[in-house]
Amino acid sequence: MCAAVALVLASVATPAKAATPTLTVGGPVTSAPIPPGFLGLSLEYFAIEPYAGTNPSAPDPVFLQLIRNLSPGQAPVLRIGGDTTDRTWWPVPGMRTPAGVTATLTRQWIDVTHALADKLGANLTLGINFEADSTKVASAEAKAEIDGIGAKHVAALELGNEPELYGSFDWGLSGAPGRPRGYDFAAFGTDFTRIARALPHIPLAGPTDGGTRWFPKIGAFLSGHPHVTVATVHRYPLESCYVQPPQASYPTIPHMLSSASTSALARSVIPAVHTAHARHVPVRVDEINTISCGWDPAVSRSFASALWALDTLFELAGVGVDGVNIHTFPGATYALFRFAQVGGRWRGVVMPEYYGLDMFAQAAPPGSRLLTVSRTGSRRLQAFATRAPDGTTRVVVINEGASARTLRVRAPAGSGVAGTVERLEARSLSARVGVTLAGQSFGASTATGVLAGTRSTPAVTPVRGEYTVRVPSSSATMLRLPPAS
Repeated sequence: MCAAVALVLASVATPAKAATPTLTVGGPVTSAPIPPGFLGLSLEYFAIEPYAGTNPSAPDPVFLQLIRNLSPGQAPVLRIGGDTTDRTWWPVPGMRTPAGVTATLTRQWIDVTHALADKLGANLTLGINFEADSTKVASAEAKAEIDGIGAKHVAALELGNEPELYGSFDWGLSGAPGRPRGYDFAAFGTDFTRIARALPHIPLAGPTDGGTRWFPKIGAFLSGHPHVTVATVHRYPLESCYVQPPQASYPTIPHMLSSASTSALARSVIPAVHTAHARHVPVRVDEINTISCGWDPAVSRSFASALWALDTLFELAGVGVDGVNIHTFPGATYALFRFAQVGGRWRGVVMPEYYGLDMFAQAAPPGSRLLTVSRTGSRRLQAFATRAPDGTTRVVVINEGASARTLRVRAPAGSGVAGTVERLEARSLSARVGVTLAGQSFGASTATGVLAGTRSTPAVTPVRGEYTVRVPSSSATMLRLPPAS
């Protein structure tokens, strides 16, 4: 009896060994392939010269390279707008500066932007002042930008910025809203029609909705405005204004990495995607980042932001979004980089979030198809997979947990070749320096915009079609598998 009792007690006291998590990569999902230019940047009007410099003959080469890194072999997609869309104008002869305008475009700004677009071969979406409610203001700005930058670089004109807020928030420093309180979707559509008629014949983008109330109405908007060739919306998971710490949108690292800020955020765009795609119009989330309204660098400039960016880009691609522009500008809590000239030479400081964007750019080249991934085991692992046109399969695993995990990856049928592993790492989720991608880094600052150091891509050999991969805590790992022979 005593031996039997001891045996029972031993079996209760000794925990069962946890099973090794397993990922099984399947076939393509139903969404379209990743299009060229999927990952772009969104810049405020005033960001151009601090980032690119003031000399059109020699734009900042570090900034140029950092843009190229995110769209290798593609024409970069840049959106210029944001809050400054409706606070900027090109002077109209005989007209006083509108009450809410705080910045005036100059010939130098036009020339620098032209040089930037020319060097990159970029496709630009240009925000046009809509809140001024003036056909003269909108047409003068559009004409000056198109003539100076070049129509070949202007993919679309985007009228206004988040018009659903016009009746609620003061316009610039005017002290009053730009539209009457209660300004609604119908009034916006009427204004859009009137001002769009005054613009040069360039494709339009809209409605630049920053909330979700208008998302189901985007289909009606597109039907009434056939010159709109891309539907644009904005999303931010967190904010520093109007929220308290217990709320899910309050800036903390756990909130930023929660499903509410990644997969649920992506699902919120589905109504816009469905209504736009039904009319064969692409959808672009052309302004997104971690925290809107306020300042919290401990969260937005932490290494966790890199994992958030990587996860969220995959989630958005998975719900059928056709493109994403990450918003940045000097002084933003979520700025991706900053630049200065030292001894006549440009240098850039690169923030952690950029590394996550860089890994996504490598993991999802143009033409890639997202693949299904079934998972058993840990809930703290997010996993995504793609297959590129050349047959290369890439599996990305994000581990937000405090412990390293070892998992088995079952590759697509027919794959049995050795792969390589690349890791996105830092000391912790809260780290703001010391980030590496495949063992490389931009360091404390970079004069090239190219990752430096010895590249680390250890090999992994399959055993009976399974790859054993270790994913360190608070990191992301990409398994790259060449085409099966």
